[in-house]
Amino acid sequence: MNPFLLLAGVLLVVLAGPGLLLVARGTATSRLAGLQLASAVTVLLLTVLSVVMGQPSLLIVPLVAVLLSFAGTLVFTRLLRGHR
Repeated sequence: MNPFLLLAGVLLVVLAGPGLLLVARGTATSRLAGLQLASAVTVLLLTVLSVVMGQPSLLIVPLVAVLLSFAGTLVFTRLLRGHR
């Protein structure tokens, strides 16, 4: 196994874990912050993995994830505004 893949997997668990914990519990504002943290970590790790593996064609995956994360944040913010 490539050491970069192992490191990326460990970083995904360590860094995205707190974000996913915030998404699962907490106030609505902390859920939104957890969603942003988890999506940012995921996009960064997908980008690093595509570069390390030498597959620049896989960069489309983090690009789509960024767009979906942005749209999800807008929807979450709109729903959050309705609860106040």
